[in-house]
Amino acid sequence: MERRKEELSKDTYVVVVVNIKTKEIIALEVTDEKVHDGKVIKQMIEQILNNNHNIKIKSFLGDGAYYSNENFKYLQKKRIRTINKVKRNSNISTKKNNKIRNREVGFQIKDYHKWKKKRKYGQRWMLKQCFHL
Repeated sequence: MERRKEELSKDTYVVVVVNIKTKEIIALEVTDEKVHDGKVIKQMIEQILNNNHNIKIKSFLGDGAYYSNENFKYLQKKRIRTINKVKRNSNISTKKNNKIRNREVGFQIKDYHKWKKKRKYGQRWMLKQCFHL
């Protein structure tokens, strides 16, 4: 699953979720510039799970806009693997009590290119393919 934010006008955006295997759009959300990408992920995943009973979301690929402890916890609760680029200044935190987040932060800090290859983060390019049909 991947998302893309397309600018329609100065203050209207479309956030798109794509099945990276089939390149089909499976969710779409129109927002304004005041709504951060990371804030719409929960409702979009719920929309997919409620409307498409035959879809099982195994992983979520997202850029730094989706990086938040809240999103890591939500995806962990839904048993969705998080393949999320973390912010450059991220560090492992004992206070946040999120093992998956800490593991991903540690892996990316240690060797970002190895993390990217192992997690197949490069598959995000497939999102662009669905717009070039």
